[in-house]
Amino acid sequence: MSSHPSPSLPVLPIFSLLLSLSTSTFSSPTSIPLLSFSPPEGGLTHLVVHNKTGEVYLGAVNWIYKLSSNLTKLRSHVTGPVTDNPRCYPPPGVQSCPHELVQTSNVNKLLLLDAAHNRLIACGSTSQGICQFLRLDDLFKLGEPHHRKEHYLSSVAEAGTMSGVVIAPDIFGEGGKLFVGTPIDGKSEYFPTLSSRKLMSNEENADMFNFVYQDEFVSSQLKIPSDTLSKFPAFDIYYIYGFNSEQFVYYLTLQLDTQLTSPDSSSEQFFTSKIVRLCVDDPKFYSYVEFPIGCTKDGVEYRLVQDAYITRPGTHLARSLGISEREEVLFTVFAQGQKNRAKPPKESALCLFTMKRIKEKIKERIQSCYKGEGKLSLPWLLNKENILYW
Repeated sequence: MSSHPSPSLPVLPIFSLLLSLSTSTFSSPTSIPLLSFSPPEGGLTHLVVHNKTGEVYLGAVNWIYKLSSNLTKLRSHVTGPVTDNPRCYPPPGVQSCPHELVQTSNVNKLLLLDAAHNRLIACGSTSQGICQFLRLDDLFKLGEPHHRKEHYLSSVAEAGTMSGVVIAPDIFGEGGKLFVGTPIDGKSEYFPTLSSRKLMSNEENADMFNFVYQDEFVSSQLKIPSDTLSKFPAFDIYYIYGFNSEQFVYYLTLQLDTQLTSPDSSSEQFFTSKIVRLCVDDPKFYSYVEFPIGCTKDGVEYRLVQDAYITRPGTHLARSLGISEREEVLFTVFAQGQKNRAKPPKESALCLFTMKRIKEKIKERIQSCYKGEGKLSLPWLLNKENILYW
């Protein structure tokens, strides 16, 4: 078994461009007043901007806010504190809990715009990760699925570790779905780490938030095996950013590197960043693949993904990269090394990947497996090493 790290995609030359843009910005004689909004309790975790109205929606601890495009508060919706205990499952409103209930802050962990249905999807940390549907206009609560086990996502309170992707319904109003990835804090019997849920037009529909597909043997979910958690109790998958590109859903994740980390709980932990991909129209998750991703600069590796954003380049950036303005590019921020996930090093790098190149690499790796040149396995799922490298 090889212990060599997988080679990273090269960093594209965007640093000088960013520097020149920054310089020209500060040399402008006209100063623009800085707009700001500070919630009374602080703790902002998510921001969503409506691309048509310019209105801003904020997720925070115990609150959801709606702001105008100039950051004036228009509406607010309280989500906590609530009486809760993380050992209670399901919430006490459904089943009595033998543990003491205390006032608990509700950390917003997921805030998504479901524009097709004029609503927000807001998921918190209390009640084992319950979600609310809020009307965009006034943040009125339209629904809160909580009747089935699969309605709960995870009680992990750490913000920035859960990510979701909304897939709009087809022209007939059918097929709307939510892909959601989340850490599970060792509770694999309760929560999948990745799943796809139905998004119905009526929030009271009995199928709302159910798995897209489920039968006796297969469903639209992926769970961390109990064998993996027995060997590596600290193993989890943290979903930093998710997006939809063509017919695929992608996630940038951080997870414990099971090749470099010893099963001994007292040993030093190493983490690796991976890009996850699966087909939008694959309800059984057979298309799931994941590969290491990172970048290097002057011989230094940056392997701890912190955030990302997908967009299309402007004229100058596209020209400097030699690509079309229609091509998608993925901006990513990585911290140095592979240690200290919760408190990463200050040294970081902004890296850019073209989606065309990412898709080519994934295709090459899958084709090499069909040729018998390697195995496309998941170390944490099958306890085998990914032999093919980028």
